[in-house]
Amino acid sequence: MSVAGVSDRTVPNLPSRDLDATEGFYARFGFARRFRDDGWMILRRGRLQLEFFPAPDLDPATSASRCTIRVADVDELAASIVAAGVPIADHGFPRLHEVRPQSWGLRAGHLVDPDGNLLTLIEER
Repeated sequence: MSVAGVSDRTVPNLPSRDLDATEGFYARFGFARRFRDDGWMILRRGRLQLEFFPAPDLDPATSASRCTIRVADVDELAASIVAAGVPIADHGFPRLHEVRPQSWGLRAGHLVDPDGNLLTLIEER
């Protein structure tokens, strides 16, 4: 459904210990600022949108924040993340878990950002 050309959608709201650092991290692989003030930040990469709120006391090791990103070309997104210097690893912040076929039938990987937010990257069919 859409109203006046705006499609219905959902957008993740994720915590950030430091909005400047978060913006810099995501900018390295193509996200650009769409809006920012002291209490909110919106970043976009094409049609992908992530929104962040300040959480200066967040402990990345205990964060339970997560979202799913569905894209047509998950390999391109993962490659841009790696090219930005994010290591493929099983621990540490940030890190990327490689894209691979999943038991549930789609290809997916996982990005864990510096704040411990888990972004599941899924190839949309």
